[in-house]
Amino acid sequence: MTARSRWRYFTRNALTGAVLHPALPLAEVEFGAELNGPGSLSATLSPRWVKANTSALQPGLAEIYAEADDMLRWGGLIWTVDPQDQEYRIEAASWSSYLNRRHDHHGNLDGRGPYVNQDSCVIIRDIWAYAQGQPDGNLGVVVDATTSNAKAGTPKEPWKSYWYETPVLGDLMDNLVDEDAAPQYTNLCNYQANGTIRKRLALGYPRLGARRTDISFRSGVNIVSAPEVTYSADEYANVIIATGSGEGSSTRFAVDPVRDGRLRLEHVLALPTVNGVDVLGRRAAAERKRRQVMGEVTEITVRDHPHARLGSWQIGDDVQVSVHNAWTSWSGWCRIIADAYRPSTHPDQATLTLRRADAYSYGAAS
Repeated sequence: MTARSRWRYFTRNALTGAVLHPALPLAEVEFGAELNGPGSLSATLSPRWVKANTSALQPGLAEIYAEADDMLRWGGLIWTVDPQDQEYRIEAASWSSYLNRRHDHHGNLDGRGPYVNQDSCVIIRDIWAYAQGQPDGNLGVVVDATTSNAKAGTPKEPWKSYWYETPVLGDLMDNLVDEDAAPQYTNLCNYQANGTIRKRLALGYPRLGARRTDISFRSGVNIVSAPEVTYSADEYANVIIATGSGEGSSTRFAVDPVRDGRLRLEHVLALPTVNGVDVLGRRAAAERKRRQVMGEVTEITVRDHPHARLGSWQIGDDVQVSVHNAWTSWSGWCRIIADAYRPSTHPDQATLTLRRADAYSYGAAS
């Protein structure tokens, strides 16, 4: 992807695949993917154009795609078309956002559960199978056939989904990935050989991405801007108290402490949809490791450069980052957890959201 890339934005009907408009005249476009989330797209259109083409932008039905040089760079569902000042703003999110509007109203994913010591990847695929098996619910998303050693449910506390709680399917999936040594996902799309579009939930285990030694980001080379490195105890914690489902004395909870030579600082992690103490414990451990990290570069804006061409990375990759500015001199391995492109205003740049690579722990290969 280069500054000379030729961009096209188009919409399709999510149920039929019919093209609603082949070339939207979008402005102020920004889009990107993220780790364990849907990513997003935002853009603006003139009111006059929207008035004449309302059928091309139906929220909750229209898919929108960003294409450059005949390759799909992003795809998702339009959720909002909102008038602001003298323009309309479009807000979209990729495939997994659809699960946030779907519920398990049958219980245990219509008989697929409960689960005991089940691979979390299997449950994720079952969640999608349940969602897409309902009338008018098939987005055509393909979930990777990845397997993992991450298990959900125990003989004492099986993984269950209760119909009377009408749990959000997106929450069920995110609870399975938001812990250490869990599978990870991102949303993708691409053209297939026959010209059709493949919508994919990429599942990775032990992780998404890889440690990259062929690309790097450095101040004065390909980093355009970077914020100062912040050291703050406001978000720091070495003890996590996780609370789950239930009320009063029956509330499930787990505590994950560590003695690290610092004052004991606690944080309460409320997870009211989590029914298993085993899951609570893993979520608490993951949150504690994240909150123990103090001092990191969380975002950089980079330009297209031989050291790292735009789009040469994947979500989840570890990259070497060296930031030298008036506030800090810092170097280390960072993980790319989100990216953002602005082809309308900065076609040769991208903004990367980062976390220190040592904040993550991965499971053993299955």
